[in-house]
Amino acid sequence: MNDLANLYAYIDAHLSDAIADVTRLCRLPTVSARGEALPETAQTVASMLRDLGFSVQLIPTSTGRALVVVGALRGASDFTLLFYNHYDVQPPEPLDLWTSPPFEPEVRDGRLYGRGVNDDKGELCARIAAIRALLNTGRHLPISVKFCIEGEEEIGSPGLDKFVREHKDLLAADACIWEGASVNWHGEPMITLGVKGILYVELEARGPNRDVHSSMATVVPNPAWRLVWALSTLKNQAEEITIEGFYDQVRTPLPLEVSAAHRLPDESGELRQSLGLQQLVLGLSGTEARERDLFAPTCNICGLSAGYEGPGAKTVLPAVARAKLDFRLVPDQRPEDILAKLRRHLDSHGFSDITVIPVDMGENPARTPIDAPFVNIVAQAAREAYGVEPLLTPTMIGSGPMYSFTDFLGLPTASAGIGYPDARIHSPNENLRLSDLAAGIKHLATIVVRLGETGRS
Repeated sequence: MNDLANLYAYIDAHLSDAIADVTRLCRLPTVSARGEALPETAQTVASMLRDLGFSVQLIPTSTGRALVVVGALRGASDFTLLFYNHYDVQPPEPLDLWTSPPFEPEVRDGRLYGRGVNDDKGELCARIAAIRALLNTGRHLPISVKFCIEGEEEIGSPGLDKFVREHKDLLAADACIWEGASVNWHGEPMITLGVKGILYVELEARGPNRDVHSSMATVVPNPAWRLVWALSTLKNQAEEITIEGFYDQVRTPLPLEVSAAHRLPDESGELRQSLGLQQLVLGLSGTEARERDLFAPTCNICGLSAGYEGPGAKTVLPAVARAKLDFRLVPDQRPEDILAKLRRHLDSHGFSDITVIPVDMGENPARTPIDAPFVNIVAQAAREAYGVEPLLTPTMIGSGPMYSFTDFLGLPTASAGIGYPDARIHSPNENLRLSDLAAGIKHLATIVVRLGETGRS
């Protein structure tokens, strides 16, 4: 720790600089779902990297909607660490549930509030702050560093896989630090080594060519009922997904992965309390809940719409009914395979009239081996920065475009971040604890230092 004392002192003394960076970025309403503020945010991120001496390129993806910011800074070693981040955010609605405006970041009670302060502009700024601290404490950067920062992650990164394949040399590295990690309810840093895949679809049922009076329900088919009946065939009350062949490609977790899951603390009680629930699915807790969380795929209804949804009553039989679904996938499931199985399932159960619209063809699951040398370095750096034993998590329960980096670029990948369970990511009052920001910066800087000493992945 002695060699890190000056570095950590600098980070603590200059935490306000990192907060200012987060605030600057989060004032930009970079909602990729609406195409808002993407070019100016990319330019702002590029400027922040150039201020540290990075060579920067801004390159459009094949979608033409956003720019990928790629930065590179040569260090004392050829060993190259790639940071993946994204500068886009989720829509802030419902606005009336925010205590302060989502794009006017505000510090209250040791937390910074605003859309993107955690996911993912805050994490990006933590990485920039870590590099700044290394450069400003009289150190040569011990390794080479690259950034790949996209602007479409919150809409499924539709152009990133092609971008990575077309710019393999530009992104060449030895290891990757991903976004999205956090401490748990007990303050222990979680190092996550993978992501679940995702497929997002919309199901649509149609009835009459216009909404009609509800008295006609005696003879006119109601598409809302049609959709409900179709949905009921996808999953049973035992929480089993009943699409034929859905589980066929699910890879059995390795013993090391199961052991890591069993070492994680039981936080089911904290989760229930935080969400105001009497119990979790099937009354799960402890080891069963952790294993299901990490290793099980999902079929989730994200939204339902049909007919009149305003205040008061309107007696109507709707012309159309829609459901939005997402499927979180685990190794070795693939979105395109699940989409085909969903279509076949509906057809075979008499619902060939239900239209399946892929909103996003999704992302493949990805996972780095838990015993990879790079993982050990990231874990050791966490012990030094946090002063407690980190917990290795085989995968995060969310999704992201990690597959392009682990499987195509061949990079061992681990997440190191600044989150915590009540950060309210994707929700009103998203927030970042300033203590987590400081600890996260220290962890990231320590990773770079220790990689410089070992040069191994």
